Amino acid sequence: MADEKTPLVGIIMGSTSDMPTMEACMAQLDEFGVPYEVKVASAHRKPAEVHDWATSAHERGIRVIIAAAGKAAHLGGVVAAFTPCPVICVPMKTSDLGGLDSLLSMVQMPSGVPVACVAINGAKNAAILAVQMLGTGDDAARQQIIDFKAAMAEA
Repeated sequence: MADEKTPLVGIIMGSTSDMPTMEACMAQLDEFGVPYEVKVASAHRKPAEVHDWATSAHERGIRVIIAAAGKAAHLGGVVAAFTPCPVICVPMKTSDLGGLDSLLSMVQMPSGVPVACVAINGAKNAAILAVQMLGTGDDAARQQIIDFKAAMAEA
């Protein structure tokens, strides 16, 4: 995979309260040896910061973005509007509606602004999907997924 110091995956979350769930994403990327960067910025509270981060992601070498948010959960869609990178959304489980609000906000994107979406609190799967996406153009990333799936089959 590219220069080990250049992040290939950007992880953005709306709140520091999302961090414990997203640690599974970071741990899985670490296991694959995929460099990433982490940003905490709300689409509603810090829209200019989200805009700046998203619009410059591809210039910084980011190839896939993982966006985690809860409740209205507009972060992934806002990021997708500003970047050519694929965006994977992780709906956060909420106390109000158990994460269904987050999930529905993420999967109901308008035409022209697609995002992928994993299960509620599906941070680990978001990391695996990101590496699968990287693997479409990177033999080392593809091999990581082949080995991962082989290990799952043996367990």
